Amino acid sequence: MHDVLVLNGPNLNLLGTRQPEVYGATTLGMIEDRCTKHGASVGLNVSHLQSNHEGVLIDAIHAARGVQDGLIVNAGALTHTSIALMDAFASVELPVVEVHLSNIHAREAFRHSSYIAPVALGQICGFGAQGYIFALDALAAHLTPGSGA
Repeated sequence: MHDVLVLNGPNLNLLGTRQPEVYGATTLGMIEDRCTKHGASVGLNVSHLQSNHEGVLIDAIHAARGVQDGLIVNAGALTHTSIALMDAFASVELPVVEVHLSNIHAREAFRHSSYIAPVALGQICGFGAQGYIFALDALAAHLTPGSGA
C-alpha cells in the first residue's frame, strides 16, 4: 500500500452548504469517506487534512516528505495566489495531483491560473467530488506502473 495525503484548503470545510450551485451538495466528510474507501481499493492508504490557513498546509506538505508517497490537493483560492504552496510542493519532491470541484477554466479569469499546476503531475477540474476519485486513480497508476489502476 502507498500512503497518500489529501489536502483541502480554505473554505472547503463548508462544502455541502457553500454555493452548492458551484461546488455541489457533497460535504467534505463525504468526500473524505469516499476517498478512503476508493483509495483502499486501488492500493492507497489515504489520510486527510483540511485547513483554512496557508501555513498549516505548508507544514503538512513539509511533514509529508519521507512519510507519504504522494499528495492530492484542492488548495481552493490559494491555487491562484500562493507561490509559497508551489514552492512547498516543489521542495518535497512528491508526486502531486491538483483537484478542483468546479471547472476553474470556465470561471472568472483570475481562476484560470494555477501556481500549483507547474509542479503537479496533472490537474483535474470540473467533475465535482468525482474529481478526487479520478485523482486517486491517477496517483495510484503513477505510483504503481503497470498496475492498471
